[in-house]
Amino acid sequence: MVKLKVKDVEFSYASVPILKDVCIELATSEMLSVVGPNGAGKSTLLRCIDRILKPQRGSILLDEREIKEMSRMELAKKMGYIPQSSAQVFPATVFDTVLMGRRPHVGWRSSEKDMKKVLETLQMLNIKSFAMRDINELSGGQQQKVFIARALTQEPDVLLLDEPTSNLDIKHQLEVMDIIKNIVREKGIAAIMAIHDLNLASRYADRIIMMNGGEIFDAGDAASVLTPENIKHVYDVEVEVPNHSGRPYIVPIRPVR
Repeated sequence: MVKLKVKDVEFSYASVPILKDVCIELATSEMLSVVGPNGAGKSTLLRCIDRILKPQRGSILLDEREIKEMSRMELAKKMGYIPQSSAQVFPATVFDTVLMGRRPHVGWRSSEKDMKKVLETLQMLNIKSFAMRDINELSGGQQQKVFIARALTQEPDVLLLDEPTSNLDIKHQLEVMDIIKNIVREKGIAAIMAIHDLNLASRYADRIIMMNGGEIFDAGDAASVLTPENIKHVYDVEVEVPNHSGRPYIVPIRPVR
């Protein structure tokens, strides 16, 4: 079942084209990775889907309904967005920050059920031990897990993740990606993840979209997209791509001179 459709989306900053005729379909229980070099349009695409930015052309449909016709609160019940980083403008505990994810469903009055949901999510991400700490006291990686927890307590139908592992060490990268993958499968969520790490994309994504210059350069499964030819063309890097556990594994060799 198709959950999200992006049709012919174009976006520009001050007449500088960033996205050009982007088309995507995302199914229930599917995890889609968007890869590409810096400036390819990955983050801009996610912000357009979450209606942070308004495309100059095209349409974005959630359950066959235009997102521009939905109220912000209605959209928040269905879509969770995890940005690359979140600046804190006021002190808040980890627990209260994650509890904010329940607001689209309950407004400002939280129930025992909401509290339980927060504690379950904190436990799942192994951050329950500092639930009462000020989020500003945490490391960048710990903060990233808090923001992921906040989005998960929102119980969205579609999860948008912009570099969710950028501040995490190797162990926590795998831990977070395993959690996200399991939730996508078990809860029937559709997820789009913009990510630089091609090996994480290969390991966890059902499909991969490779962007270059604001356009979709290639799309398909990991084996068909993450080829030496595609990576050389898009990233200007020569690589070897052996197979590991049925998935391509990217080994950088040298930049193209």
